[in-house]
Amino acid sequence: MLRDGGAWLRDYGHLIDRTQPLAVAFSGGADSTALLLALAACHPAIEAWHIDHGWHPDAADQARQLADRCAGWGISFRSQQVVCSLTHNREADARTARLQAFAAMARRHGITQLALAHHADDQAETVLMRLLHGDGVRGCRGMPPVQQIAGLRLIRPLLTQPRAALRQALRQADIPWLDDPSNRDTALRRNHIRLRLLPAMNHALAARHQGDATGLLLRWQRQAVRIAAALDQASSAIAITPHPQAVSIPWQPWRDLPRPVRAWTLQRMAEALFGAGVCLGRRHIELIEAWRQRGGRHGVDLSRCRLERRQRRLWLRKAGQPR
Repeated sequence: MLRDGGAWLRDYGHLIDRTQPLAVAFSGGADSTALLLALAACHPAIEAWHIDHGWHPDAADQARQLADRCAGWGISFRSQQVVCSLTHNREADARTARLQAFAAMARRHGITQLALAHHADDQAETVLMRLLHGDGVRGCRGMPPVQQIAGLRLIRPLLTQPRAALRQALRQADIPWLDDPSNRDTALRRNHIRLRLLPAMNHALAARHQGDATGLLLRWQRQAVRIAAALDQASSAIAITPHPQAVSIPWQPWRDLPRPVRAWTLQRMAEALFGAGVCLGRRHIELIEAWRQRGGRHGVDLSRCRLERRQRRLWLRKAGQPR
């Protein structure tokens, strides 16, 4: 059905277990439509999972329209309604609600892998968002091709594919997709980056014959992945010991590490204590460095935890937990 669908899966398609059923997050937009049809051509047991945020009065009608399309393609379709806030943090709230809904659907239907349609342009936008947020190497790695969340394996097979190629293939095959009007709302941060900031960056780079912003951001992302791997290797000699509501590492080996590796080890501790994706902010890292330079006596209170030196070990404890 899609001429280039198999080629899109060249880089990360191998991350999908073809012997197990697969769900595809399906909004009905161009990207998820392209991914769904590409995977349907090569996977024997596939389902389309749609999340209805209820943001638009015609959301239920759209879900029925998508169910009809999937029926025509011979693909099983499931839809789940979620309740999302309309606060200033609407994007993050919606993302959390989707992941929770997907995890619940996975438990209910016995599916352990979910494909997401994030592509190269999405990756570039993510890197720029994180740079603007002040993230370092850890954040600028962008979205990983595979990650485990709440018992569900999330796979992003299209991360190296440009948005334009996906849409061109759909047009050539005369396959329709839904256009979500919220994607034009520049009050949302990602939309502002896509529709305003990236075009301005492209204009400035083109004037200097320096390529395009997406390519530049993706180069930074690849460099961040390589630097992160080197930091991970340098930090791996420091073993993290889990305790009830705390983790610890040897004080002196950590103290004597180079500063970037010390910071990386602290982030490993935060993830070990709170879970994947949780990290200490730059302000916290600087507080810890200043504390270390003063001899590391007593401890330092962070937002959700406390770092302290005790019995030749460095402890990170959840806030309010006894020693």
